[in-house]
Amino acid sequence: MAGKKKKRGSKTPAKKKSPSKPAKATSKTAGKPSRNKRIAKSPKSKAKPARALAVPGGRPAAKRRPVGRAAPLPRRGKPAAAKRIAGKKVAAKRGQAPARAAISKPVPRKVPPRSIAARRAAPTGSPRNPAVARAKPAIAHSASATPPARPLAPTTTPTAQARPPAPRPTPPRPTPPRATARPAAAPTSPGPPKPLATPGALPGILPGAPSARPPLAKPAVAKPAPPAGPKTGVRIHGKMGPGYEQILSTQAVDFIVGLERKFRADYKRLLAMREDRQRRLDAGEKPDFLPETVNIRNGDWTVAPLPRDLHDRRVEIAGPPDRRTVVTALNSGAACYVADFEDATSPTWANLVEGQINLRDAVAGTIGYKDPGSGKEQRLNARTAVLIARPRGWHLPERHMIVDGEPISGTLFDFGLYFYHNARPLIRNGSGPYLYLPKLESHGEARLWNEIFLHAQRAFGLPRGTIKVTILIETILAAFEMDEILYELRDHAAGLTIERWDYLFSFIKKFRNDRGKVLPDRAKLAMSAPFLRSYSQLLVKTCHRREVHALGAMSAQVPSRDDGQDATDRVRQEKEREASEGYDGTWVAHPGLVPTAKAAFDKVMPHPNQVARKRLDVHVTAPDLLQVPPGPKTEAALRLNVAVGIGYVEAWLRGLGSVPLFNRIEDAAAAEISRAQVWQWMRHGARLDDGRQVNAALCRQLIQGEVARQRAALKPARPDRFDDAAELFQRLVEAPDCADFLTPAAYAMLAD
Repeated sequence: MAGKKKKRGSKTPAKKKSPSKPAKATSKTAGKPSRNKRIAKSPKSKAKPARALAVPGGRPAAKRRPVGRAAPLPRRGKPAAAKRIAGKKVAAKRGQAPARAAISKPVPRKVPPRSIAARRAAPTGSPRNPAVARAKPAIAHSASATPPARPLAPTTTPTAQARPPAPRPTPPRPTPPRATARPAAAPTSPGPPKPLATPGALPGILPGAPSARPPLAKPAVAKPAPPAGPKTGVRIHGKMGPGYEQILSTQAVDFIVGLERKFRADYKRLLAMREDRQRRLDAGEKPDFLPETVNIRNGDWTVAPLPRDLHDRRVEIAGPPDRRTVVTALNSGAACYVADFEDATSPTWANLVEGQINLRDAVAGTIGYKDPGSGKEQRLNARTAVLIARPRGWHLPERHMIVDGEPISGTLFDFGLYFYHNARPLIRNGSGPYLYLPKLESHGEARLWNEIFLHAQRAFGLPRGTIKVTILIETILAAFEMDEILYELRDHAAGLTIERWDYLFSFIKKFRNDRGKVLPDRAKLAMSAPFLRSYSQLLVKTCHRREVHALGAMSAQVPSRDDGQDATDRVRQEKEREASEGYDGTWVAHPGLVPTAKAAFDKVMPHPNQVARKRLDVHVTAPDLLQVPPGPKTEAALRLNVAVGIGYVEAWLRGLGSVPLFNRIEDAAAAEISRAQVWQWMRHGARLDDGRQVNAALCRQLIQGEVARQRAALKPARPDRFDDAAELFQRLVEAPDCADFLTPAAYAMLAD
């Protein structure tokens, strides 16, 4: 009878099936005892399912949601793949395989079932995406059919390939011995990259999101090569602390060394192109929108759809990746936390490696912090901010790791370690490897980043577009190539961000020989200044036209008893202006400003973002971006530049990258604009409003006075590096040429 079940372990032979459905048997399986005691005999079998499905890459339920994990969504329908019943695999009811003595794996179907990860990623009530359901492992997309950009860097366009034929049924084969069927024990250290169980179904990607681009072809991707053997030509000079060997494992080092060797020539060529462009600007050339990329600017294309957890980014908090800041920022109530390895981190060996340890623990949900003074312990909340990492710019090397006789790029060191250790855990959490890219100056540099992302995704068997990046438009040259930068990164782009101090620093540096580009007091250079307003509104228009987010500038004020209400009011007004102009979010540096910024955007932006506001009223020309506003040049502004520059560099040399100065949390951008403006005023003989000329004698006097004042304010017996900071600051402002960055010169003065 079909309704009765055979007792577990019974030796009574099974009853014969009805004549209408004869049982199939093969010579390989006939007469052999079955190891599976509870194989269903017909679609009407009522065998009880197991308590939990065994899902490859699944996770056990936990009280605390690790960083980046999206809220679970209800499952729809029953999976068509094989189920587990009492620890044994059996075929599904629909399309089940012929009964045989043992089943080693489910019979493949013409259309693979939708993965668990894809069901979690899809929003409730949304239709299934056929493209996701049909996705095959390790498949990447080819380039768009939109007109190509100027070939500043070599590109590789994969060739399209026809859709592979439907899989054929697997013929029955003898069951291997039990001893060989058991999986090998997991290694204690991270192994080489392995493709995910279902790489074609990426969690967090919204199915069916609108895009103006045509469907892309799907070329096959080769399997990643195994890591190289002995790392010849690689030396690590940094001191190994507790847990460093896990971050700098053999496989992780192989991965970042492979990035360096593959892309070293490319990024060096782009750095040489920066120098060549600077020589042309020094000779009088003015930047303009590129005529050879007019088709890209006028083209009707958009970037790839955004992941679910990046739809609402109304407040983002940025800070260094030290353990206390990581926990505080993730619990701050902000939508995203930017773990900044660049401007907010002094690149000591300990800061860099321990920062990677902290982010790995945050992604795993195991991070905590105990205050050594009060003993108060902090743990992650149930709901945390989305994690975004910001590697260093191309101009900074990592001197602690030497590859083939040269320091590895700090950019590839930061990106490679973060991606290697966190890409798969973030995807399992419903998020993904998200990044900020700093200091880009051209779309050629964006193209190089795109090649790096494609290489990393292929090495891990991840689909094209798994990595999502937001680009900081913080250089004057990048402001003329926003469309082109987004186009080069169109499969990976998640938005653009403005950054006022870095942008002004770039403006001074690029036009260092132009007397007509001398800026007034930087305190007077608010975003309402005409050339900054043009830059700001052009960014919003560009982003919304391409269906990505526009993020506002940093608010670095620190709420305090002395200036608390005034600082809060200034932040509120600034954020309300950004929201009214169409921005989708903004940056703050202090957790106390998160509620103020959020309230300003909540007031104007009831939806997750304002991408629907296309800002067709904005029309910006090249002269609009280069127009210098009039304004005073005062002694107070000169003193402030000297004080901030020396105060920050002194802390940076002691290993601090985020420093509270004058009721603001300052980073390297504040030091760069401070020393660059002093250099510009001295270089062109600017006169203060009282008639005095800015020269070396006046600056030395102010430097000496500021060192004495700040040193007197220190706690007794606290060591300082004010003499080194003053010497470096004075050397930079008196140099005949404006240094590209102060951090490479200061890097050589770090103690470790």
